[in-house]
Amino acid sequence: MEGGLFLPFFFRLRGRGLHVTPTQWLTLVRGLALGLHGSSLMGFYSLSRAVLVKDESEMDAFDLAFAEQFRGVETTIPSIEDEVMRWLKTPLPPFPVDPEWRRMMDEVDVEALRAELERRLAEQTGRHDGGGKWVGTGGTSPFGHGGFHPGGIRIGGERRLGSAVQVAAARRFREHRRDLTLDTRQLGVALTKLRALERRGPADELDVDATIDRTAREAGELTLVMRPPRANNLGLLLAMDVGGSMEPYRHLVDLLFSAAHGARHFKRFAHAYFHNCVYEHLYADSCFEERVPIADVLRRYAKDTRLVLVGDAHMSPGELTMRYGAIDYYERNDEPGIAYLARLKEHFAHAAWLNPMPESWWDATSVRIVRKVFPMYPLTVEGVARLAEDLGQG
Repeated sequence: MEGGLFLPFFFRLRGRGLHVTPTQWLTLVRGLALGLHGSSLMGFYSLSRAVLVKDESEMDAFDLAFAEQFRGVETTIPSIEDEVMRWLKTPLPPFPVDPEWRRMMDEVDVEALRAELERRLAEQTGRHDGGGKWVGTGGTSPFGHGGFHPGGIRIGGERRLGSAVQVAAARRFREHRRDLTLDTRQLGVALTKLRALERRGPADELDVDATIDRTAREAGELTLVMRPPRANNLGLLLAMDVGGSMEPYRHLVDLLFSAAHGARHFKRFAHAYFHNCVYEHLYADSCFEERVPIADVLRRYAKDTRLVLVGDAHMSPGELTMRYGAIDYYERNDEPGIAYLARLKEHFAHAAWLNPMPESWWDATSVRIVRKVFPMYPLTVEGVARLAEDLGQG
């Protein structure tokens, strides 16, 4: 490996968000000095990944950084010649060929075989991944690319990734990234950052730091300082957009709801529904049968309740900016939808919007309008963690 590539690799990893510490880097240097990389780039890839990656969610970022840093680097393995010579000294016995196979191979007309191949490819209009003998371009066909086929012609086939850069570029760990993988457990862990611990009640808990400070100020005379215990007083109201363009994201929203409902660190948890935008009412059920007037919502939930709205915010701009712009025939909004959203934001001191759509689609007009009212986060594990951490403050 070229020396000029080593230290830049450290900064490239940091640029990809991997918090590589000096201790980890020195451990990698020691591993190289001990020859644990086997004098090969593939060995260095395995060694550095084992030392520098602390969590499976960082593997994809590591692969990206490795592929960028070492793409095009030619490496040699000094020991390969010795391995080849040892192999040549103990060759495998010749592959036994059945006389019937030999006769068939001798009788194969290559030109006729090519013509037959072209004819079958022309007839094949869809994908074919297998089949019986002498049919298709896979399975046991003479045109297949697996197994032993006399006179066979290789078409495509599996691309074998041999080099370290090829392995890294394959990005086999994309599904482990926190912004791609979603399940109830991960979301539940992310939601634990949404806390509101307050000190209430009688002062019956020892404040160790204050006690030490007060004792020092009293020239060593022990002075105990007591304080009320910290209690969780967190309330969460989860309002979810259902139906229409949210149908493709139903599973994600279900996961979020399950995680929030099963979380034990909420003193109060409530949920409600809306479609596209909030108007005069929220709904207690996803069938929109039980209306909950916005006035009741503002009266029922305290200002310190955390409000999280979940939706793609993708709608006609008129649904946000016009009177009677609601898409529901039975909804008569005397005020524009954006006015109701602003009313919620003004009441709840901690409010945010979770969007299941990819962030690259957030440039739609309606999404931009909603983002002017609520801070918006992606509905991923990372996005939920950031939202929970931000709403948990204050």
